[in-house]
Amino acid sequence: MKAAVPVILALLVSGIVHAEPPQLRDRQTGKYLGNLSSNPYDANSVSNPYGRYGSEHSADSINNPHGQYGSRYSNNSPNNPYATNPPAVYGNDGNRY
Repeated sequence: MKAAVPVILALLVSGIVHAEPPQLRDRQTGKYLGNLSSNPYDANSVSNPYGRYGSEHSADSINNPHGQYGSRYSNNSPNNPYATNPPAVYGNDGNRY
């Protein structure tokens, strides 16, 4: 029984470690806008300042203050408190939170 405990713990932890982060998507078009991850090395993370979804210069980034998904004036931006189409958060199962 003692030998089985480390194996069970390893399986449980590996499931947690390999879990994919939630995703951002445009509510109307379903366009993928990156992962909600704090990992700055993840190519798809909104926290990667050099990546497509985290760069302040990318058209697909919520961090671009001049883009449709990052501007505080855009209807598609989470940075606009009055936006009617801000990105939605989706889980790995495809369900919207």
